[in-house]
Amino acid sequence: MNRAALAVLCAAVTYAQSPADSEVHVLKVQGNVYMLVGAGGNITAQVGKDGVFLVNSGNGKMNDKVLAALKTLSDKPIHYIVDTSFDSDLTGGNAGLASTGAPVLGGNLGNSNRGAAIVASENVVTRMSAPAGQKTPAPEALPTVTFFEGDKEIFFNSEPVITMLAPGAHSDGDTMVFFRRSDVVSTGDVFNTYTYPVINLEAGGSINGVIDALNHVLDIAVPEHEQEGGTYIIPGRGRLCDEHDLLEYRDMVTIIRDRVQYGIKHDMTLDQIKAAGYTKEYDPRWGGKGGAWTTDMFIEAVYKSLKK
Repeated sequence: MNRAALAVLCAAVTYAQSPADSEVHVLKVQGNVYMLVGAGGNITAQVGKDGVFLVNSGNGKMNDKVLAALKTLSDKPIHYIVDTSFDSDLTGGNAGLASTGAPVLGGNLGNSNRGAAIVASENVVTRMSAPAGQKTPAPEALPTVTFFEGDKEIFFNSEPVITMLAPGAHSDGDTMVFFRRSDVVSTGDVFNTYTYPVINLEAGGSINGVIDALNHVLDIAVPEHEQEGGTYIIPGRGRLCDEHDLLEYRDMVTIIRDRVQYGIKHDMTLDQIKAAGYTKEYDPRWGGKGGAWTTDMFIEAVYKSLKK
């Protein structure tokens, strides 16, 4: 699947589940963190005395409504936007939102002279850029601060914000963000509440990368009482979750991975594995025979990922 096809796929998944009123809705999560829904993929906003920190910028089609929603939370400018992947419904608002923001002079992730700093994995920049010899259609949307290994730490609004790479999950440029004081993790496309994981093999995604990233969030998350509350998790698409929701998702994905691996070890073909019903008990919740991301597409991605 090429880059353009996956962008259409992710946008279609999101569009099908967007609020029917075409509005941007704001949900207080906890601490300084809010969740904005309705502008494509979920947007995470941390607000406080220093300004506004965003994780993802939406699809760009509703920037005015996103800015209006942010104005209800803070009268300060946007200083940071973290892109969790290169998908257009998560990065489409980069240029419009960043241009309204302000640079952080002397910030520990460098400066930007064109508004808010856009932070992302170096691989996100590569995949958002045009091939050599061609012109990038929206250079102002490209990240201005990049990294390719380790975690990047930003202290903003009296809170440590940990930007964590999750390489080889949904793609090779995935990033997750942990707001440590607020106790909220924004996962991007590593986790969603609508479908089986979307794995972009051509962009370096893998089933084991997805499981590794989910396990990393589980290492961070702490439930408050009987698996409810505690650390909250904002998925790339879908409803607000807690540790128990993510645990069930991780277990489901791991079980399916192990079943497909069993089939591969016993020389089953892809068609035989698809026919084996390895996802049968999970299909009513996560599967689909039509639409942008089907069960067959997921099984094929798992199979090819494990065969590499």
